Amino acid sequence: MSNTDYRKCPQTELPEHAFIGRSNVGKSSLINMLVARKNLAKTSGTPGKTQLINHFLINDNWHIVDLPGYGYAKTSKKNRKSWEGMISNYLLHRENLVATFILIDSRLEPQKIDLEFISWLGEKELPFFLVFTKTDKLTKNRLSANIKAYREFLMTQWEELPVSILTSAKTKAGKDEVLGIIESLNEEINA
Repeated sequence: MSNTDYRKCPQTELPEHAFIGRSNVGKSSLINMLVARKNLAKTSGTPGKTQLINHFLINDNWHIVDLPGYGYAKTSKKNRKSWEGMISNYLLHRENLVATFILIDSRLEPQKIDLEFISWLGEKELPFFLVFTKTDKLTKNRLSANIKAYREFLMTQWEELPVSILTSAKTKAGKDEVLGIIESLNEEINA
């Protein structure tokens, strides 16, 4: 199901796990890797293609929610504002949202827009995990330096660092870790 309003999301009590990140972070590729399907989430070379709240039912007992990317998108300010409202309303008001997975491009040094979004989720006390994408596209030293830069910045604002997972849609790195977190959270809810 796809729509623009959290109140029109599936009428279900199944747990939902949202995936969000800057445009072109590799969100669709990661979602497809997690569910072992090539075209569940549509991939595109053009940033900003996801413009709706997209629900994917997984094994009839939970949803992956593909949210529009934040940041760069070749669209009007009015559209971006609309997306921001849609995303924040979903994150703040969707009762069966269990956790948000914030995707961060591991190739880049800390980006202001990612850090602002992480801070916003923290201020709103919404549970989240950091998912560093595209880890296969840089050297181990560069990857380590970029992850360290994020951790050092976050330590200036957080007492405890959020859980982070290193992933690659190409090599399937991090797949078991992300699915393990989701499975564990779902078990806690159903206990």
